[in-house]
Amino acid sequence: MPAVTADTLTLPRVVDPRVLGVTERPVKSITVAPQGHEGEGFPVRRAFWGVPTADLDPFIHMDQMGEVNYAPYEPRGTDWHPHRGFETVTYIIDGTFLHQDSHGGGGTIANGATQWMTAGSGILHIETPPEALVVKGGLFHGLQLWVNLPARSKMIEPRYQNLEPDLVSLLTTADAGSLIRLIAGEIDGHTGPGGTHTPITVAHATVQPGERMTLPWNPAYNALGYVLAGDGTVGAEAHPVSTGNLVVFGPGDSFTFTAGTSALELYLLGGQPIREPVAQYGPFVMNTRAELQQAFDDFQAGRLGTVPPDGLRPYRG
Repeated sequence: MPAVTADTLTLPRVVDPRVLGVTERPVKSITVAPQGHEGEGFPVRRAFWGVPTADLDPFIHMDQMGEVNYAPYEPRGTDWHPHRGFETVTYIIDGTFLHQDSHGGGGTIANGATQWMTAGSGILHIETPPEALVVKGGLFHGLQLWVNLPARSKMIEPRYQNLEPDLVSLLTTADAGSLIRLIAGEIDGHTGPGGTHTPITVAHATVQPGERMTLPWNPAYNALGYVLAGDGTVGAEAHPVSTGNLVVFGPGDSFTFTAGTSALELYLLGGQPIREPVAQYGPFVMNTRAELQQAFDDFQAGRLGTVPPDGLRPYRG
C-alpha cells in the first residue's frame, strides 16, 4: 500500500517490555467471530460477537467482509438504507465498493482506501460492488466498523471523509519486522488522517512471519486487536490467535503480537470510552428508546434524506 510518509517508530523489541518501564496489557479475552450474511447476502464475520459493550466502547459493531474470491455474479452489497447517531468506517483491503449518500458524499473505495461517513442527525447511503466486479467476480476483502457518537454529537451535520491509501501514515517498527498503516488517531506521537469526534485510534498492522511487534498504546484507551488473516500469538503468555479472533486487552500502555509461519494481519482499535447509555436498533444508535422511536419516525417521514434521482443501484445483471 503506498503512503505519503514513512516514519520509524521507536518501539521496544524485547521479551518483557517491563525491563524498559513499559507496562504490557494483559489479554482479557479472545473470542471467535461467527460467520453470517449482510445486506443482499455478502458473507461476513461478526467481529464483536459475544464481547461486552463496555469492553468495546466507543465502538459498536464490526463486520469483516470476506476474504472471498467471488465467482461471476456472486458479489453483493447493500441497497439504500438509513443511519443516525454514529459513524460508519468502511476499509477495503482488496476489491472495490461504490458508495453514495443522500448528503452528497461518495465515490469509489478500493485497495486500501477508507470511507468515513458520519451519519450524525441522519443520512441514507448505499454501498455496492461495481458492475465489472459483479460480472467478472474476483477477490474482495474489507471491514465495516461502527463508531459511536457522544450524546452532544449525535445530531450533528452528516459528513463524508475519503481517505485514499496514499493519505495514511505509514509506520514501521525499529526492526522493520512490522508495518503499521495509521488510519486515524495517534500512535507514539504519529497521527493518521481520519478526523474523529472522540479520541480513538484505528490502524492496520502487518507482522511479518516469525516477527514480534510490541506497540505502545494510550493507557487511557481501551485496546482491541482483530486478526484479519494469518496466525500467531498474543501477549506475554503467547495465547494462540488466527483469522477471526478478536483480542480484548486489559489496562497498560503497550501490547504484543507475534506472527507464526505466515504474516499476521491485524486491525487495531482503541479509544477513550464515552460511557453513556446506548440504545441501538437496526441502523440507529442513540441514547434512549425515545430517541430510537424518533429516528424511525423521522426516517418514515423522509427527514433523514432522499435517494437522489440518479442514485446508485445494485447491479444484478
